[in-house]
Amino acid sequence: MPFVKGKSGNPRGRQKGTPNKVPAQLKDMILQALDKAGGVEYLKQQSEKTPQAFLSLVGKVLPLQVTGKDGEPLLGAASVTFVIHQQPGATNKT
Repeated sequence: MPFVKGKSGNPRGRQKGTPNKVPAQLKDMILQALDKAGGVEYLKQQSEKTPQAFLSLVGKVLPLQVTGKDGEPLLGAASVTFVIHQQPGATNKT
């Protein structure tokens, strides 16, 4: 049957919950490379060497929304403190 523009060959699409194979394989390759690079110690070194890139990575793995138990709003107060360390010998360009 020839391809018809606007019509899917699989009208139901992928079943809900079925993982996309490419991102799963890519994630596995990245984790293998991280393990070979030194794992946690490597990430620690990168956080000191290039904090901007490291914090960008952290931002990608944090949840987009934080909720309390069973999706309820958080109770109480929370605070987040970011501490930026200046590398030895670096100058502040502000």
